[in-house]
Amino acid sequence: MHIILRGRAGRTLACVLLVGCGQAALATGAAAVDLSATAAINAAISAPGSIEGSVTQANGDYLDGASVSIPAIDRTTTVDRSGRYRIGNLPAGSYELVVRYVGLPDQRLSVTVGDAAVTQNVTFAETIDAAGEGAGEIVVNGSRPIAESEAAALQIQRTSDSLVSVVASDSVGRLPDQNIAQAVSRLPGVAVQRDQGQARYINLRGAPINWTTLSFDGINVVSPEGRDARFDSIPSAIASQIIVRKAVTPDMTGETIAGNVDIITRSAFDYPGFKVQAKGGIGHVELGKKTEYEGSLVVSDRFDTGIGEFGLVSSASLYRRGMVTDNFETDWEAVGEDRRPGFQDRIWARETENKLYRLTRKNYSLSTRLDWRPNDGNSRLFAETIYSAFQDDELRNNYIVDLDDQQSRAPTGTAACAVNATPAAGTTGYADICTGNTPLRGTVYGIDLNSNFTVRAYKQSVFTNTIGGDHELGDWTVAWRGNYTRSIDDRTQPAQLNYDSPSFGTNGANAGNRLTVAYDLSDPQLARIQLYRTIRNANGTFARGDRVIAIEDFPRTLARLRSLKAKDVTTAYTAKLDVTRETTLGALPVKFAAGLRYDDRTKTSKEYLLELNSAAQFAAAGINTGYAAIAIPGGFQGEIPLGYTFQYFGRDKILGLVDQAKRVGSYNLVTGNFYDVEEKVYAGYAMTTATTDWGSIVGGARVEHVRNISNAISALGPIQVSSNSTLVYPSLHFNWNVNDAMKARLSFNTGAARPDYDQLRPNFSFNDANQTISGGNPDAKPEKARGVDLYVEYYTMPRGFLSVGIFYKDVEDVLFDSARTFGSDRLNANGVDRSQYTFSTILNGGDGSIYGIEAAIQQQLDPFVGDLGLPAWMGGFGVQLNATLNKSRSVTPDGRRVKLPGTSDAVYNLIAYYEKYGFSARVSYQNRSPWLDAIGAFGAVNGVNRGIDGGDFYWAKDNELDASVRYAITPAVEIFGDFSNLLNGPGRRYVGNTQYTIEHETFGRRYTGGVRVTF
Repeated sequence: MHIILRGRAGRTLACVLLVGCGQAALATGAAAVDLSATAAINAAISAPGSIEGSVTQANGDYLDGASVSIPAIDRTTTVDRSGRYRIGNLPAGSYELVVRYVGLPDQRLSVTVGDAAVTQNVTFAETIDAAGEGAGEIVVNGSRPIAESEAAALQIQRTSDSLVSVVASDSVGRLPDQNIAQAVSRLPGVAVQRDQGQARYINLRGAPINWTTLSFDGINVVSPEGRDARFDSIPSAIASQIIVRKAVTPDMTGETIAGNVDIITRSAFDYPGFKVQAKGGIGHVELGKKTEYEGSLVVSDRFDTGIGEFGLVSSASLYRRGMVTDNFETDWEAVGEDRRPGFQDRIWARETENKLYRLTRKNYSLSTRLDWRPNDGNSRLFAETIYSAFQDDELRNNYIVDLDDQQSRAPTGTAACAVNATPAAGTTGYADICTGNTPLRGTVYGIDLNSNFTVRAYKQSVFTNTIGGDHELGDWTVAWRGNYTRSIDDRTQPAQLNYDSPSFGTNGANAGNRLTVAYDLSDPQLARIQLYRTIRNANGTFARGDRVIAIEDFPRTLARLRSLKAKDVTTAYTAKLDVTRETTLGALPVKFAAGLRYDDRTKTSKEYLLELNSAAQFAAAGINTGYAAIAIPGGFQGEIPLGYTFQYFGRDKILGLVDQAKRVGSYNLVTGNFYDVEEKVYAGYAMTTATTDWGSIVGGARVEHVRNISNAISALGPIQVSSNSTLVYPSLHFNWNVNDAMKARLSFNTGAARPDYDQLRPNFSFNDANQTISGGNPDAKPEKARGVDLYVEYYTMPRGFLSVGIFYKDVEDVLFDSARTFGSDRLNANGVDRSQYTFSTILNGGDGSIYGIEAAIQQQLDPFVGDLGLPAWMGGFGVQLNATLNKSRSVTPDGRRVKLPGTSDAVYNLIAYYEKYGFSARVSYQNRSPWLDAIGAFGAVNGVNRGIDGGDFYWAKDNELDASVRYAITPAVEIFGDFSNLLNGPGRRYVGNTQYTIEHETFGRRYTGGVRVTF
């Protein structure tokens, strides 16, 4: 493509797009343009006039994001959070000032500018909640929260110089959902991944979760888990807006590929004066018949003093839910001993298990922000602190039926065979089609029952503190920020007890004390097992004895007792400086921006383990090795048909055994799980925004230099690995105002997603409770992306919106999460066999790409009621619909072609609502198709290259249906009801083929009611 620019205007525009030239123009008085252009520039720069003021609704609420323009000279600005605006560099004269806000009629005023600032305050005669109410309607003096939040969101989207989607609070600061992930999930192009039924990670337009960054008020924050930002730990109570930036601009961190989720926190200057918002609710969780609570409080006020105005806002929130979980999990494998005809397509269940959770989940936050606006009115300083935490207090009964316990004894014949239900002497029937067993149905004899009982005190927290200032110095603006953030991933497990069956013995001599299991895994939604006693015949073969219902009837002995103290701590220091200058080049209004940023992040992981694993140690500590020592009365609280009964354990009882263990043991550093990863990022950017009569152009580049140092302890002693890289990220964005209602956007952008901190460590770490091993890969390279977006947006009055867009991203060195059975004894120690643990690491593959189409529409029936002859009450109906269709590809490290990890072919959200007369109701349906979670290990099994553990790992499709109702009793008091997870669908993963489920969990429907108060 070739672009030819001619004449003075062409040279001026070319200069603007070249950021270096633009910066030189600032320094030299625009020597690159001809003398007449220079004269015009100097005249504009020397113009002393300006218009400034505030924009409010009739009720006094600020209209943040309102557009204020002077059409005659193509000058436009937007209203800030405190309701203020300013247009400078105006020659003397009379101008028409046009103020626009979605959902309200335009305001047009005539303003005369002289040699000084002119104050022009604008007040809309209507409010958002009143707009659209027709004559003769029944009007209730209550708010319209959906209309208000829609209008605020659309206004920000419409006036943005880049592609964004927005969740905005209504006039009293309410966001529609309990946590940030759930709120954002309703936006176009957004999909979520869930944990225990609660939205946690965000995929933008189907991209991997590590392509999306998290920030608070523009400051990027490292999640407790690292670069995979978790959003379930951030309550919505701290936010006034959530801006999802889908087009990457130079002022955003370079590790943003798909987009950035920027949480705009509350400021006292968001409100005209004193404000209190309180919310309280109580609810019921169907599964387990548990209770949930939620509450939040926001208090804000402003104070005039002799040295300026101060604003103080504080908030607190708490969400607490009791839960149980219905779960089954199955691990699959290609079995080397299975050589009978058809083995090439067979994978067998290595083990099947139930993880039966009892837990209490909490989200809570505290925040305070102090703002100071000195008397000169041209500066604002602030200090803010936010503490946000996610906590699971978990008790887990885990029963693992070890089907491949005696795999090495399986027959290895290669010829076809007649079916004989009795396995060969000394074999268990595992992976033996000669007994009539198939991968999905069969019976296995004399195998191990591994019972794990875990107390988990899991907590993730973010403590972020920011100081900053914004200073208006004529046409210059200087913004600076300093931030300290401490993120903690506390993985402490106060207790884990492992009970094992008696040993198999020589040729199964002890098998009579072990399980015989009939399994039926043909239903992907339910793994069915039945337990039987094992009969060992005189000839060494096995048979099925009586059915056993109570799993405690099988003898088991305590094999290991552990207590783990584990924390991953990430400290981050950020310094950021941004300078902008608004001026004109010829007749072209431009804004030059440049900035510097420094990040210093260190993530340290330490674990201390207390462990007893011998009969002598248990005896010395006085520990009873039978399960009865920790069992408590009470039946299963879930609903899944287990095929057996069991007894829960008591928290106090199991912790009592840990106290006894401390008499003979101590907590020791697990050196194999220690690592320390340090990252320093030196970044700078330059960017120019040029406003034309048809729209705007944003262009520039960002440069980042990254230094990493990783420390760990290997089997050979301490090890350190370091690396350096420098990358440049250019981008260019065109925004075309086709007419007053339509806008087109074209964006070219770049980015690079770096491996996570734990993935850069030069060692392995293991988790015995979850039977997992993770390994670092310090040689992993960033995946570099180039993208283009083309979108058309259409805004209809009063609050209608239609958009359609296409996007494409090309990626180099695609990063893959890899998962497989560890298959090595190198980490075995103290009697613990870790060879069968699931091993995860990160690997670079080849190139990849993703492209797709995104469409969204939202519309209320109000504007059409009169034309259609409908009664006024029907105007309250509205819809919000959006869908994203993707096509992706990538090349794995072993050369296979798969979809890009985390990418669903289809994501859509359907929301229908009604809002009128103080009443509002909303029903929301979300759906995303299956997506690749991690690649599996492929290799030769009996001469055939195939998935060693069954293939690649996928998440199955996800369907969610939620509903909510609200009624404003008075303008200050509202009652509400929320109904979540109404479909009660499972969280399900599978391997290779959807038939082979590896994890299936359900969590129950939830119902909550309560009251909100605002004054």
